[in-house]
Amino acid sequence: MSQSTRDTPITVLLVDDHDLVRAGLRGVFDREPDLTVVGVAANVTEAMATYAELRPDVVVTDLQLPDGTGIDIVRAVRRGNDRTGLVVLTMHTGDRPLLAAMDAGASALVGKDAPSSDVVNAARRSVVSPRSFAAAGLLQALGRRAARESGRLSDRETEILRLLADGLGIGEIAGELYISRSTAKTHVARIYQKLGAANRAQAIVIAMRTGLLSSVDTLRV
Repeated sequence: MSQSTRDTPITVLLVDDHDLVRAGLRGVFDREPDLTVVGVAANVTEAMATYAELRPDVVVTDLQLPDGTGIDIVRAVRRGNDRTGLVVLTMHTGDRPLLAAMDAGASALVGKDAPSSDVVNAARRSVVSPRSFAAAGLLQALGRRAARESGRLSDRETEILRLLADGLGIGEIAGELYISRSTAKTHVARIYQKLGAANRAQAIVIAMRTGLLSSVDTLRV
């Protein structure tokens, strides 16, 4: 996103308990003509008060804070709206922070060791798609979670997963299995939830990687 697609700069709230980190982030964002830092905070309490006052387009927050976490901020903001961009920064690697950020409703998770351009791009993207989560290693993390939880798929859900992989739509699945469209739709929604997938394509990729599906001969997504 650039100034050519917005009349005003994207407003940003920075949250980190280290002065040097906040100053560094501010310097990064201040170099971008389409972004402007309108506030800073050092903890969850300050962040929520500043957010309520300024209503920025994007909140960029550290994961670990003195009185809580950036996930607390994400959850609190998401309870009020789906339009604010929420970018979580972390020094911690692994599935746990990534999945926690996604489940809370964050727009992105970026490692603190990533290039500063990644943070800027995540902020811009979060304004366009605040509820579409992005993070390095997301698909792999979803696959590992699916592998841990794959035993929860029922026989019927496994059957429907295979039909999804064959390219069948909700109506076709309902007809194939002699169930109602609403029942088929409910099964598909539960499959997505259990696999940690947002859509058919992601569910099938996760299922392939975790062994729930063993062939792509009929894959049409």
